[in-house]
Amino acid sequence: MNQALLPLLLVAVLAIPLILGSRRQKRMVAQQQELQNALAVGDRVMTTSGMYATVSDISEEATIGLEIAPGVETVWLRQAIREKVGPDVVDEDEATDDVVDGTHEAIPAEPADSDTGKSKN
Repeated sequence: MNQALLPLLLVAVLAIPLILGSRRQKRMVAQQQELQNALAVGDRVMTTSGMYATVSDISEEATIGLEIAPGVETVWLRQAIREKVGPDVVDEDEATDDVVDGTHEAIPAEPADSDTGKSKN
């Protein structure tokens, strides 16, 4: 009995991580397929190479049209789409504006100490 238990434990120790890994892999493939099927014109996406673009054409089954800059469209494989991302990044000028009572009011920059280059606060 004791001799049969050791090989069974060894098989279990080796088989359980393989089974869990394959389940995780299947779940990731299903999520990627769902993302590719849910893409629509106008969606902001990031490719596997880290490039941000806007979906411009989804008429082909294997490829997708991406607009990487105004007027610049490229064709990519659908598998190159890594994820959907949010709206465009805000410009620096808009980021320094603060909404106060429904109006935009510019936030003044703090004066820097001339010796160290750091702010006085």
